[in-house]
Amino acid sequence: MLNIAALFITITALFSWFNHRFIRMPATIGVMVIALLISLLLLVLNHFGVTVITDQARHWLERINFNTLLMDGMLSFLLFAGALHVDLDQLRRYRWSIGLLATGGVVISTVVVGSAAWALFAVFGAGIPWLWCLVFGALIAPTDPIAVLGIMRSAGAPADMEIKIVGESLFNDGVAVVVFSTLLGAASTHEALTLPHIGLLFAQEAGGGIALGMAVGALVYYLMKAIDQHQVEVMLSLALVVGGYALASQLEVSGPIAMVVAGLIIGNMARTGAMSQNTRTYVDGFWELIDEMLNAILFVLIGLELLLIPFQLHYLWVALPLIAIILATRYLTIGIPLTTLRRWVGFRRGTTRVLTWGGLRGGISVALALGLPSVPWREPLVMITYLIVLFSILVQGLTIDRVVKGVVDGSSSSAT
Repeated sequence: MLNIAALFITITALFSWFNHRFIRMPATIGVMVIALLISLLLLVLNHFGVTVITDQARHWLERINFNTLLMDGMLSFLLFAGALHVDLDQLRRYRWSIGLLATGGVVISTVVVGSAAWALFAVFGAGIPWLWCLVFGALIAPTDPIAVLGIMRSAGAPADMEIKIVGESLFNDGVAVVVFSTLLGAASTHEALTLPHIGLLFAQEAGGGIALGMAVGALVYYLMKAIDQHQVEVMLSLALVVGGYALASQLEVSGPIAMVVAGLIIGNMARTGAMSQNTRTYVDGFWELIDEMLNAILFVLIGLELLLIPFQLHYLWVALPLIAIILATRYLTIGIPLTTLRRWVGFRRGTTRVLTWGGLRGGISVALALGLPSVPWREPLVMITYLIVLFSILVQGLTIDRVVKGVVDGSSSSAT
């Protein structure tokens, strides 16, 4: 396993260098594009009988459990690093809109997209049960903070738009994982879904995650406040993530939500009340480096996963209408709450458009899909998830800067 890790870190470093030197795409998208092109090249070579390299690459990839790597490894670091730089005061200002999008938006998207998938699969003769289509709706519902954070910042999004989409993305993946786990358990065991049962699970996972995040965040805050030694304080932040996420798993509460809450506490309370300027520099530098490296490795793996995913052309005719339905559903679930709350909270013109197009699907959806059990419909669900994620990152991710620029320029013109 150590050799596999060394190989992928080396590949990621070379892809990052090549992208920065020649392609100059946003870092995460650039390395994924290179990985995709290499995967396609290997598949073409495999088609013409050159199988040695492709077989070896598949052998290496099969030794990596993508679901475990992301959900039990990378995700805690990435969510904590993302939350570390979110302004808590700004987050409080938009708490109702963010809360509605991260909860109601996920539930509505799960039902609408899952039901649409069920209808489309029926048209193409796949005959996937409705409950399993709802599982698919849940795994494709979260807008991935890993994909969103860097792209929105590099796109130059105004602070008010950035806080809405980043705040939503940081919380809704935890909510979506809870919904996904509940639906997957019901689909796998054929248990009947009841609202009290769902409510209890949600309260345990989400509420427990918030409580745990506050507890471990507050503990580390007080430990940092008692000293001024940047090496120890960096180590404390690292212990918070590793230990806090492991504890969440043992307590069966939401680790992602716990890490977001803990990151907000350390990034706001500890930053101003427990860290010296020297410590802030080291803590920020450490977590920035972790964030960028893990992001790059993750997106390389997403690109290379193409080698393991069986592709059939007719999946496209299910994926394409689902992409349109996902975007339309997101537009409505964003537009209605923002219109309702506009009287109390000011929203920049064009916010709905930016939040709709900026709601990227990424590694979390792929990881959840790859973690599905071996049921007859696993293959189409994984392939369609992968196609939707590719569209989201490559098309939405590469054009969101134009959407943001158009909205900002339009606001400036209106102001003048």
